[in-house]
Amino acid sequence: MFTGLIETVGSITAITPLGDVTELTIRAPEIAPELRRGDSVAVSGACQTVTFIDASSFKVQMMPETLKRTKLGVLRTGSRVNLERAMRLDTRVDGHLVAGHVDGTATVTRVDELEQTKKIYFSAGAELLGEIVEKGSVTVDGVSLTVIDAEPDFFSVGVIPTTLADTTLGSLRAGDVVNIETDMIGKYVKKFVEAALGEKKEGGKMKNSLTWDKLSEYGWN
Repeated sequence: MFTGLIETVGSITAITPLGDVTELTIRAPEIAPELRRGDSVAVSGACQTVTFIDASSFKVQMMPETLKRTKLGVLRTGSRVNLERAMRLDTRVDGHLVAGHVDGTATVTRVDELEQTKKIYFSAGAELLGEIVEKGSVTVDGVSLTVIDAEPDFFSVGVIPTTLADTTLGSLRAGDVVNIETDMIGKYVKKFVEAALGEKKEGGKMKNSLTWDKLSEYGWN
């Protein structure tokens, strides 16, 4: 589990295919000395297991599903990545609960540069956008952010100066692809409600029939 509060930004120094896994070597001298083999590290939002450590770097190995679901498969040598070690349960949990299981990717469509902050707009698939709500939480490349707009075809977030300076979000431009993890609690609530109000279709799969009328019938106003 993670919080979406980035500890440091690392850089990819090597990408090595090893059969059905791809190994990343990540230079991160700020945290590498404290890592242990088997530790979990969120790499731009994707939870990875540390397989090797030296004084300034560590390695992780990605499965095909990671390459398919996230943007890690298109990283190059020199790419910068946001890094966060697994959260500790004996401290305050800032940010929000983040699993490190990327739901999909989104594309930057616009960046509004304000005096000190930025408002960033993203497009994404309908399924992903359906799990993003206004003023809810979303993880963008591992960074915990609050949603400003949540529309059928886009969403937006605001980024403060500290986050712009301390993460890779400060360098985002239109056309860039980012990893997205929607709010964990919201996903479960959505699934339970859809299952309770859904209708079966061919093949036994659930067809979403959630409507405002049904919500009102069940006491939601």
